[in-house]
Amino acid sequence: MSIAESDGSQEPLEKKVHLPKTSESEALKRIRHTASHVMAMAVQKLFPKAQVTIGPWIENGFYYDFDSPEPFTEKDLKAIHKEMAKIIKRKLPVIREEVSREEAQQRIQKIGESYKLEILEGLQEPITLYHLGDQWWDLCAGPHVENTLEIDPNAIELESVAGAYWRGDETKAQLQRIYGTAWETPEQLAEYKRRKEEALRRDHRRLGKELGLFIFSDLVGPGLPLWTPKGTLLRNTLENFLKQEQLKRGYLEVTTPHIGRVDLFKTSGHWQKYKEDMFPMMAEDEEAKENELGFVLKPMNCPFHIQIYKSELRSYRELPMRLAEFGTVYRYEQSGELGGLTRVRGFTVDDSHLFVTPEQLNDEFIKVVDLILSVFNSLQLKNFKARLSFRDPSSDKYIGSDDIWDKSETAIRQAVETLGMNYFEGIGEAAFYGPKLDFIFQDALEREWQLGTVQVDYNLPERFDLEYVAEDGTRQRPVMIHRAPFGSLERLVGILIEEYAGDFPIWLAPVQFRLLPVSQDFLPFAQEIALKLRSLGVRAEADISNERLGKLIRNAEKHKIPVMAVVGAKEVESNCLNIRTRADGELGAIPVGDVITRMQQAISSYSNF
Repeated sequence: MSIAESDGSQEPLEKKVHLPKTSESEALKRIRHTASHVMAMAVQKLFPKAQVTIGPWIENGFYYDFDSPEPFTEKDLKAIHKEMAKIIKRKLPVIREEVSREEAQQRIQKIGESYKLEILEGLQEPITLYHLGDQWWDLCAGPHVENTLEIDPNAIELESVAGAYWRGDETKAQLQRIYGTAWETPEQLAEYKRRKEEALRRDHRRLGKELGLFIFSDLVGPGLPLWTPKGTLLRNTLENFLKQEQLKRGYLEVTTPHIGRVDLFKTSGHWQKYKEDMFPMMAEDEEAKENELGFVLKPMNCPFHIQIYKSELRSYRELPMRLAEFGTVYRYEQSGELGGLTRVRGFTVDDSHLFVTPEQLNDEFIKVVDLILSVFNSLQLKNFKARLSFRDPSSDKYIGSDDIWDKSETAIRQAVETLGMNYFEGIGEAAFYGPKLDFIFQDALEREWQLGTVQVDYNLPERFDLEYVAEDGTRQRPVMIHRAPFGSLERLVGILIEEYAGDFPIWLAPVQFRLLPVSQDFLPFAQEIALKLRSLGVRAEADISNERLGKLIRNAEKHKIPVMAVVGAKEVESNCLNIRTRADGELGAIPVGDVITRMQQAISSYSNF
């Protein structure tokens, strides 16, 4: 049993590891749901003072939350699983019963389950109970298997214990959540464990710590990563790479503050439609607080870029105007939703907002998609699909008229069809202000992640009354394109760590080249070469640890240094370096000048040594 330390949340790392979605049959869902009830029955038999709360089936398994005076241990999980096997073998029928609210209340009061009483308050009649024989029951909507023998005890495993708050509210009672996994056969369980082991091997939280890229601090707070020197090198490399690509395409860099007045976000619609995801308002006094005259941490950069556009009257000759910023934004994620770098509270968006004429919209959209595809290619992210994220007409979470939305969705569809891209539609996946083209990447473990996004927006130009002077001298409304090839820089780094399993290509590696002197006698030569490489833009270092050569090589391998050079008497005399790479192994002695040239070529061409 372990409680996660890597992102400040309470869920265990081995449970929070992200696995690919599986195609799960209705039978498997029923097995998992009933397995959660069997587990709860086993817990209450072994720990009579434990109260149950909720216990749903989830992807890959199930969980149940308990209020127990005794903390559950690894030994307890084994005992609970053993008791579950006994219950399953009894072939207890799973019986559904409908009762009135009064009847349910009386039964709950009789057994003294206070959490069930609170759950009951939120249920509509008829109230349904599910019984395991005549031994145990719980409030439940189902569905379940017909009897416990439909569950194979050898296809179940109790995985971990985590802390959880009642109703997800940090001000309420802290509970113990037992996670389990359940499958139809032992073979399926074995395959799940294999996939999970590989996911743990690649997990960016573990590798990030081992490679010294980032940390989390309880004093700073959960969901707020701190980047080490090596991690910052990695971030800067990605930022500089994209900035160079943007410079070629006519983007203009801007810088905006981290906070803004509430009125700014009222105008944009964030305050009305996105307030629950924003940090609370900061106000100077009670009057300012009551009148909502305070400041908030920005959840998005777009309102700030709009103010830069609007700072003067623009001419059609200035359009398209492409404003770009690596801007840090803040989202008030619940602690239980945080996950390493892939779900954080403060993150950096490679944000750009393009202000275009209606006639320029299609061409600019296509150019943005071309940029995103070029970025993915350089990062070796090739397995992705495109999703047109449209609004759900039945939802009220959007701003703007149906006409504006229809126009925006039509524009995106036409642009994507012009590109000849295969796509699928995601109804309800749009941003509150406009539809999107999202790029869904599938990694080496067949897990899906949303990365780049392009959005067409007629709404915010309307809300902020944006204008430009057209060729005929009239005032016209521009269209906005929101785009972010990386999406979140933090999420991208997390995904890349897992995709590469920490083995970054040379151009991305925080340390690209390490010199390994066979003894301290050759350290000055190694340091001289490292200095020369650094002066030419190569991130090089000499190992000064005075260990045996075998240990130096193992340390370099452990830190996944892409290119290593052994330095001894022969190398000093011949002005060569004995090169070893992670990609190709030992390459032998190569003249120093050739090594420098090949390193520069590998970095500039995003290729191997």
